[in-house]
Amino acid sequence: MRRKLFQKYFPDIIFLGVPALLFLFVILIPLVMSIFYSFTDWDGISKSVHLVGLYNYKQIFTGQTQFTKSIAFTAGMAAVNTIITMVAGVGLAALLTSHMPASVLFRSIFFLPNTLGGIVLGYIWRFIFLIGFTFLGKQIGWTFFQIEWLASFPTAFLALAIVSIWQSIGYVMVIMIAALVGVPASLCESARIDGANDWNIFTKIKLPYCMPYLTVCFFWVIAQSFKMFDLNTALTAGGPYGSTASMAFQIYRDAFSSNQYGLANAEGFIFFVMIFVITTFQLYLSKQKEADLR
Repeated sequence: MRRKLFQKYFPDIIFLGVPALLFLFVILIPLVMSIFYSFTDWDGISKSVHLVGLYNYKQIFTGQTQFTKSIAFTAGMAAVNTIITMVAGVGLAALLTSHMPASVLFRSIFFLPNTLGGIVLGYIWRFIFLIGFTFLGKQIGWTFFQIEWLASFPTAFLALAIVSIWQSIGYVMVIMIAALVGVPASLCESARIDGANDWNIFTKIKLPYCMPYLTVCFFWVIAQSFKMFDLNTALTAGGPYGSTASMAFQIYRDAFSSNQYGLANAEGFIFFVMIFVITTFQLYLSKQKEADLR
């Protein structure tokens, strides 16, 4: 009897047990350890660990660390990235599905930056901002190109936003192209018969029909903006004077540069909660929109 039960459930044990063990040892146990260390003053090196209670969280929420500034910077970057990336991505998708010549070529061009890593893009654009623009400005005499882009907060913020949007816009474009192509042609033809123009068809029929895709893209851009690290590291390294440090970069710097491992774990747990809330809200809205369409 036991042998039959074992033979019956053996495939389930193999296919579910291995992922469960990986989840346990790679995600769950490190998460619990991270929460524990967030209540300590551990520096990440010494063997002595002292419990300090909520001291690390008190430092964060009372503004005694740079993390609160990084939250404000990341929220601002997420707002700018989300608005521009969504508008531009949807606009490109609409343009490239309107029988535009060489649309396949333009799709490849706009999607190409999304295939490159943030470190690569960061160093490429760092060279462009520091050397390429300066050289171009001297040649043509335009002061716009002679700005020291990474030397002050406003221009460094703008530089990060430009590169981040340039990288993300292709993903939104591809998702929305798939969504717009899937809109039934009969709906658009019926609207044209009733006298609707292209703008009315796009805003009243196509966009509402593509709402689940828009929701996915919207929260993907927000999540990517909040999790910005590699691009931030390569392009500005948090400068000038830590003004462009994202939350992920600030956590890394506190842990491995300042050896404040306990504080970094507290910041990481707050970061985890924020991303968890955003993702949960995204799933809730996605399911709600899908239910409404049914």
